[in-house]
Order: sequence, then structure tokens, then C-alpha cells
Amino acid sequence: MLRRDFLKALAASLVIYQSPLLATTKATHHQPKVVWIVLRGALDSLHTVIPTFEPNLINLRPTLYPTIQNELLPLSKGYALHPSLINLHQWYQQKQLLPVIAVYSGYKKRSHFDGQDYLESALKIPDLDNGWLSRSIKVKNKHAIAISQSTPISLRGAKQLSNTWYPSRLPNAEHDTFSALQTLYQGSPQLLARLQEGLTMDSMLDTKNKKAKQNGNFINLSRSCGQLLKQKNTDCAMLTLGGWDTHKNQAGLLKRQLSVLDNGLQALKTELATQWDDTLVIVATEFGRTARENGTRGTDHGTASALFLAGGKINGGEVLGDWPGLNETQLYQQRDLKPTSNSFDWIAASIQQHWHLNNQQIQQTFPTSSPYQGKIFRS
Repeated sequence: MLRRDFLKALAASLVIYQSPLLATTKATHHQPKVVWIVLRGALDSLHTVIPTFEPNLINLRPTLYPTIQNELLPLSKGYALHPSLINLHQWYQQKQLLPVIAVYSGYKKRSHFDGQDYLESALKIPDLDNGWLSRSIKVKNKHAIAISQSTPISLRGAKQLSNTWYPSRLPNAEHDTFSALQTLYQGSPQLLARLQEGLTMDSMLDTKNKKAKQNGNFINLSRSCGQLLKQKNTDCAMLTLGGWDTHKNQAGLLKRQLSVLDNGLQALKTELATQWDDTLVIVATEFGRTARENGTRGTDHGTASALFLAGGKINGGEVLGDWPGLNETQLYQQRDLKPTSNSFDWIAASIQQHWHLNNQQIQQTFPTSSPYQGKIFRS
């Protein structure tokens, strides 16, 4: 077979990766894991964690609010979850979920790209090669994997400790093809090492359903993420989910998107099984959306949003954060939900408590933050 045919076979069969070789042994008990999930596009928190006690909500959202008003899933303090978040609501009842309202990254403009840079870098001036998750794994000598086709900003800056994986959409090659490739690459140590790394990563995943494994939807990616996290040398993972830019027809779009998120998170939890008790899941978005709906039954770019902290030992079952109000004088620039805390104060606290970072390590990881002093985890 010609060399180009071998290369085509390789491209058609291997997962996409960028990693050192990972061990295939299962994780031991009490090995704390972190899953960082970015919702790209700006989640509308007022349609996700809803303040039912706010009389202004129906005035600001005369068509959006009624679409969910009678089906809301009740939380504490008069808040409620969107009806699509069935699993998250169960987690909340099991005290495994903490919603945090009115948060922002410190970014006060309305560019998706800049907002995501702030969210992933956690620096006053974003550095595209210096992410907060990479800094945290550096100080604790942890190993991470991004379920992504390329290294996201969050994991840049610790290349020797981070990996990427994403399922190939191309047909799987036969065993004989891999054997032939290994023979071909004997004279090229770099190519041979990459081939072996890809095969090792692929072998970590349940291959009972090849078609499902190759499907890049969020639910399948979350399931694969759980499988990879159960390996001993994988301490944290990053996932992303786009599609949250709801300028028009928001009610239907968010109903579908939130259902995908909810089912994906449940797939992650199911796959982690007993490891769930030692896992911290952080879900955040780059900014929020306008308090008022627009003329196309959607919302535009805003400021404050919400984040979620979840896990088997989360001290959950309540809504955290200070509510700013929805009167016109209480809105940020008379249009947005006003932020009352920084997302990284909550994220820093959860990472510090979960991975037992000392004050110097947390300062290195989140140099502009003041970690929340409350108890994120149960004893």
C-alpha cells in the first residue's frame, strides 16, 4: 500500500488527540476530579434560574415568561429551574447542586469572544496562552483532558499536563491497518508514538457502540468524558456546549438547549458512577442577557448570568448569591441583570476546597479573585 493510503487510513480511524500517553488503570477511590463546562453564547439566567418572586419579570418578558411560568421546578427562596432541567432539579433535591445567581467574570462589554477569553483566563487582562485551569493543574501537578478538537484557552499554558480528545467522524479502520501502520512507522519514532497514543486513548472508551462513540453531540461527549475521567492519571476535564445566543425565538431554543445540557450532565454522572462522589462539576457562561425581551421574542447580550456547582459531596440544595432586583433603577445600565459577585470567587472557592490548594496556590491560579468563604462541600 502506498504511504498516502496508510496516512488516509490513519486519519480515518484515529481519534483526534494531542497528548502524552495516558495510563489505562482505573482511578482509585477518593481521587478528586473536576469537570469544567463552558456554555458558549451567553446563557439567559432569567430563563434558567427564575426569580418567581419578582413582579417585574412578567412586565419585562410578557411573552417569554408565560411559556414556562406554570411548569417551573421549585427551588428555595422563591427561585425555580426551567422545566427542561429535570435531572438538575433532582440533584438539587438530593443536595448535589448549587445554583449561583447574578454572577459575572468581570467583563462588562458584550463581545462573545472577549467574554469567553475572560471566562477561560480569569485574568484582568486575558492571556490567550494562560488559562485558569492550566494554572490550577500546574500548582497541584494534575493531569487534564479537553473534550475538544483543539486546546481551549482554559487549558493553555500547561501543555505537558493537558490532553485533547474528540471522536473521529470517519470510518474505523481494521486491526490489520493498525498493524501495518505500526510496521510502516518503525523508522519514524514520532509518528509511531502518536499512533500508539491515539490507540491508547481510544482503548479507554467503551466501544460497544462505535456509532455512538463517533457522534459528537454533547450527551455522547459527556459520556465519553466520564469514561476518560475514571482513569487514574486524569484529574480533570473540560467540555463546551454552544448554541446559547438566543436573540430570537428564545423559548423554543432554550427548551431544547437546556434539555441537552441536562441530559448530558446526567450521562456524565451515570458514567462516573461511584466516582461522582469525588467529582466537582462547574458550569458557567461568558455573560448574561438583557432583562427585557426584544421584538423577536429573544434577548440580547447582557451582563450577569448564573453558574452551577454540582457533585456528589456538594453542600447543595440552596440558591447562592445576592439578588440585585429588576426595577429599572436596579438594572445594570438600565438594561441588564446587575452582577453582585464575581464568578471566580465561587470557582476559586470550589477548586480550593476540592483540591486543597493553599492560599498561595489559589492566588497563583486566580490572582484577581477573593474566594467565597462559605462551605462548598459537605464534610
